[in-house]
Amino acid sequence: MATKRVYARGEDVCRFILEHVTNHPTDIAKFAATHFKVSRQAMNKHLQRLIGEGSLESQGNTRSRSYRLAPLSDWTRVYQIDGDLEEHVVWMNDIRPALGNLSDNVMNIWSHGFTEMFNNAIDHSEGSRITVRVQKTAASTEMLLSDDGVGIFKKIQREKKLLDERHALLELSKGKLTTDPRRHSGEGIFFTSRMFDEFQILSAGVYFSHKLGEPDDWLAQRKTPEESGTAVFMTLQNHTSRTTRKIFDQYTSGDDVGFTKTVVPVRLAQYGEDLLVSRSQAKRVLARIELFKTVIFDFNEVVSIGQAFADEVFRVFALAHPDIDIHVLHASSAVRRMIAHVKSNTVI
Repeated sequence: MATKRVYARGEDVCRFILEHVTNHPTDIAKFAATHFKVSRQAMNKHLQRLIGEGSLESQGNTRSRSYRLAPLSDWTRVYQIDGDLEEHVVWMNDIRPALGNLSDNVMNIWSHGFTEMFNNAIDHSEGSRITVRVQKTAASTEMLLSDDGVGIFKKIQREKKLLDERHALLELSKGKLTTDPRRHSGEGIFFTSRMFDEFQILSAGVYFSHKLGEPDDWLAQRKTPEESGTAVFMTLQNHTSRTTRKIFDQYTSGDDVGFTKTVVPVRLAQYGEDLLVSRSQAKRVLARIELFKTVIFDFNEVVSIGQAFADEVFRVFALAHPDIDIHVLHASSAVRRMIAHVKSNTVI
């Protein structure tokens, strides 16, 4: 029994090292020793074990030694988009074997994420090929899917007649958006992004990112303006306890298994130094919100809002849609005061 306890603790220590070495490449021994309340010498034995197993790599001498996760596998394949390409066939024949031995819940997340993103590239990219790369370490796996098509944000902008790619990003972040409603629900990217530790899309200079554990926050920034196609990055810990059901449950309500909840990153409606002051800006934020039962307006990085903007969202829209449950997240004191003002219809 004592031997089993020692072995279990050793496994816990090794897993801790693998999960934290990326953020602590030079002080992982000290960091882990402090966490487990053991000596640096004892921790070095676990480090040497992981190096011997091929899970870790080290470089440098004793004083400047650093550690990093060793790649266990690196697999790449290019697929031609034609009438015969099917995501479930590629998953079963190529991707699942490339992922290796993973628990059922982790494999289910990868199955959902890959098939959704691969199918999007087949149906929407208007490209000729898709490249898939799978890189696996002892701690996590990263997948890249890239196509040579028109670009996801440009296509949404074109099909939905939106202002620009940033406007397309705002709409995509809400969920229930698709350029082909006959064949797609518009839920794929929304749910997939929340299943992974990190999910990113880069297309036409617009960067779209969601990270587990951070606020429901979608980031946008300009890079090179003429990049073509779409690149999707998905990263997941190999030993996570997360399940697809847990993620779906976060955005459904009660016995209703439909997609009923959304988080709206309000700052994506704000351009440069412009403030959110007009009703037209508010209507951009409110587009398609009536499709949901619960709406959370995330004001992260929004310093203030104008009276007309607030009135359109929190009085006019709210009165017209009393069945929608509206919440506010990360609002500054100035934003909260303006919301309270329009709700009470009193002068500040």
